[in-house]
Amino acid sequence: MATYDGPTELTTILPGAVFGPVLATSTIGSVGIVQRMLSGAMRGVPRIGLEIVDVRDLADIHIRAMTSPRAAGERFLATGEFTWMLDMVHVLREELGEDGHRVSTRRIPDLAVRLAARFRDPSLRDITPALGRRNRHSTAKAHRLLEWQPRPARETVIDCARGLLAHGAV
Repeated sequence: MATYDGPTELTTILPGAVFGPVLATSTIGSVGIVQRMLSGAMRGVPRIGLEIVDVRDLADIHIRAMTSPRAAGERFLATGEFTWMLDMVHVLREELGEDGHRVSTRRIPDLAVRLAARFRDPSLRDITPALGRRNRHSTAKAHRLLEWQPRPARETVIDCARGLLAHGAV
């Protein structure tokens, strides 16, 4: 870019927690949360919520931003519906039948998560600030300028789980 003399246009997109169908299981990122739920590795559910965005909707907003002159120089949030992890596990149990039998619906109290982060599992320290927090960011600009609309979190979580099961990742 240092040698480029033409005009530039930059648009940035900040996604929420990305779930949805998986194409491969070699790098699954945030989908690992659903994988841990399905496998039973997550033996309890902390009081954490996520603004879930479907990977298909994330691709859609990128394409809309690339093809719309209105997106030039703008920043967009690509977050979907806020969903507590406890609601996610209930959806998985309800919709997947036998495939969801290992999904734990046991709640883990905030104090237990904090104690475990301090004394047993330092990797939990990153999540303790999110305990009980209900973040909700506005995607109104993406709706207004790009006519972007994410799909419901329930659909995204189920499609994510079915993709993991189909790929034998659980």
